[in-house]
Amino acid sequence: MPTSSTRSSGADRPRLGLAVQYAINVRGLPSRVQIRRWARAALERDARVTVRIVGNGEARALNRHFRGRDYATNVLTFIMRKRPRLEGDLALCAPVIAREARAQGKSATAHYAHLVVHGLLHLQGYDHMSEREARVMERREAGVVTRLGYPDPYGSGREERGERRKEKRGARFGQIASRLTPHASVAHG
Repeated sequence: MPTSSTRSSGADRPRLGLAVQYAINVRGLPSRVQIRRWARAALERDARVTVRIVGNGEARALNRHFRGRDYATNVLTFIMRKRPRLEGDLALCAPVIAREARAQGKSATAHYAHLVVHGLLHLQGYDHMSEREARVMERREAGVVTRLGYPDPYGSGREERGERRKEKRGARFGQIASRLTPHASVAHG
């Protein structure tokens, strides 16, 4: 969980340097304007971020290379630098996100918004490896996503997910079950 305080007024809100890359050309991708809005909403400190929207092949290759997992995942977070200004990358896998949105009965736009917020929170130090961290991160995510006008991505099932996490932790040491496909936080440099 981040240790720096959040800024309260719009005049001193964190600065965001954002690059958006589209490595896949399919319908229904969010615009640069949407991604900037979602990223700004989650930002608690100055940052330079690249958001890259990829296909299954690139997502699978990144996940295999950096996490040793041979499948495409919805979002991967890469922290390049934490100080003096936060720098990092998010890779969003369009086919996985579209499939998950359909399976969860939500719009692809709402799911993209949630995953951009989720990735930005990881860049800023939030995580969900422990029960406490997961509660803090999910609460923060839900607050940002609902302020953006989308439904709470976790709905009313937080307690149920907590119980499933405990069960999974016993079965698969070091991993926590989540409605999100696992992400990666990788330090480069």
